[in-house]
Amino acid sequence: MSDTPVRVALADDQPLVRAGFRALLGHSPGIEVVGEAPDGRAAVELAHRARPDVCLFDIRMPGTDGIEATRLICGDPALAAVRVVVLTTYAHDEYVFGALRAGASGFLLKDVEPAELRAAVQLVAGGEALLAPAVTRTLIAAFAGGPQRSPADLDLLGALTDREREVTALAANGLSNDEIAARLVISRATAKTHVARAMTKVGARDRAQLVVFAYRSGLAVAPLP
Repeated sequence: MSDTPVRVALADDQPLVRAGFRALLGHSPGIEVVGEAPDGRAAVELAHRARPDVCLFDIRMPGTDGIEATRLICGDPALAAVRVVVLTTYAHDEYVFGALRAGASGFLLKDVEPAELRAAVQLVAGGEALLAPAVTRTLIAAFAGGPQRSPADLDLLGALTDREREVTALAANGLSNDEIAARLVISRATAKTHVARAMTKVGARDRAQLVVFAYRSGLAVAPLP
């Protein structure tokens, strides 16, 4: 593991909430809080200035909200290494899917346990998705559903091999690389390679975006039994 701390930026319109997260993360080994912002516009400016590894954004902020801030950061090639995690009060907040579609790497509830928050920051910084399967399946199925598969999605879907489609669908149902490997009776390294290739082909910047693509394209339509 690298000795370099994970650099975190915070954005929330409530000073007390920002102070709480700063106090918690600022005293965590391996994590450094590099700045905070009161709204989405300031958060985007902070991301450009500080180049954090992970941004923790409240979804509902005045002016430029967390969804738009996420879209601006994740759509900027200069910030390709920055990962965004959105914070919400309710697990089934309809805005969460908007944030995931905008490029977020996952979401956390604001009442998250301290140890879970620290682990989540490290996880996302390492390139993983922060998607709780039981909640995320329901959430994405509810808000990404519908028959409107775009020609672009169909083209991307056609670029995947049968095996890549299979692992993408499994990832969309919350399975880890180890679980995918066990289910398909392949090695973990092979499962990881298939997931990585699928991400590259569909232009997913991380695992969370691969999950979004799977639901958006109709590849994953229901939780596994």
